[in-house]
Amino acid sequence: MPEKSSAKTPPIGLEPLDALSRHLGSRVKHLRQQQSWSLEELAQASGVSRSMLSQIEREQVNPTLAVTYRIARAFGMALGELVEAPGATSSITVIRAEDRAYHYRSDKDCRIRTLSPLNLEKDVEFYEVQLQAGGALRSAAHYAGTREFLTVQKGQVRVESGQDGEVLNPRDSVTYRADVPHAIVNVGQVEAVIFLVDIYQ
Repeated sequence: MPEKSSAKTPPIGLEPLDALSRHLGSRVKHLRQQQSWSLEELAQASGVSRSMLSQIEREQVNPTLAVTYRIARAFGMALGELVEAPGATSSITVIRAEDRAYHYRSDKDCRIRTLSPLNLEKDVEFYEVQLQAGGALRSAAHYAGTREFLTVQKGQVRVESGQDGEVLNPRDSVTYRADVPHAIVNVGQVEAVIFLVDIYQ
């Protein structure tokens, strides 16, 4: 999974709430009340502001993936457990390219968009990563046994895993250990676009 601590939370979307976001609001409120927490206590535990939590519970915003992840961590839950919506009947889940809820990180050097549904069991995660020239995505070690699979669509990147490193060109693929410090660095002259899969054991 991309490193959480360096992510900049994108702006909260102002689009009409979808069913998942409406479900999340009631779910967060229910879990908070189960813990007998005030909004202030949940804000302290999650690092999400009280005003943002209040808006989520009142179904006034579409929270980003990063915000939802912090709330799930505060409750000691996986992201999929928090956003799971019982009773969903459609067998097709679409992630629209500009849905801000799935934009995990967006800054001048790096943009990360999750391509896996938020309610998917989190032993597999799928991302699109855009790195500007000279940009890098550096991550601390993940859980023991975690591996990453990467395919380059555009540009040239260097993948580092522990003490090892390899340079990849368009259409190259690689797998490497992600339970050690690892990095993806754009070593080319243009934007790099890659697809990244994390598999947890």
